[in-house]
Amino acid sequence: MTRPTGSALRLTVFIGENETWHHKPLYSEIVHRAHAAGLAGASVFRGIEGFGASSLIHTSRLLSLSEDLPVAVVVVDTEERVRAFLPLLDELVGSGLVVLDECEVVRPQSPPRPTGGAPGPGREGGPGPADPKGEKPS
Repeated sequence: MTRPTGSALRLTVFIGENETWHHKPLYSEIVHRAHAAGLAGASVFRGIEGFGASSLIHTSRLLSLSEDLPVAVVVVDTEERVRAFLPLLDELVGSGLVVLDECEVVRPQSPPRPTGGAPGPGREGGPGPADPKGEKPS
């Protein structure tokens, strides 16, 4: 069972994997700056095909065009925190595309913890290896 935890803002930065910042991959610099800014998390996704403003199609299927594949850096956090991070991207992203989307964060609901009784043979308070469902022996 999942439960909504609230609204958020998703920041997606589309760039080429060969773009660099001070001899380091640009996507890595964005992730490290997001981490330093205290954002909830950032992930980098490498595309298998795409094109941008240059209209040149980059694809992993053709060896000659397999360089500079598309990369998406995705960050999700509160609107306030994401918008505060935007100025840090200004100096980094020149030819890429920055997209903001409102989204709703949904997290899995934790199973209820056992109450009362003696702890099982596994972790303290949890089921043991012979009892994976947490049911009490009869």
